[in-house]
Amino acid sequence: MTHLPFIVASYGITLITIIVLSVGAIRRLRRARAQLASLEKITHQS
Repeated sequence: MTHLPFIVASYGITLITIIVLSVGAIRRLRRARAQLASLEKITHQS
């Protein structure tokens, strides 16, 4: 019996997890930058 299907499945799950976490981090970073820009705009107008 070969363990290849389990190894491939493990790598696949790991790859999907890394992609999901990376996309989430990128979205949070963009949202944080947008909030920072709006705060900087408000503070510079004062």
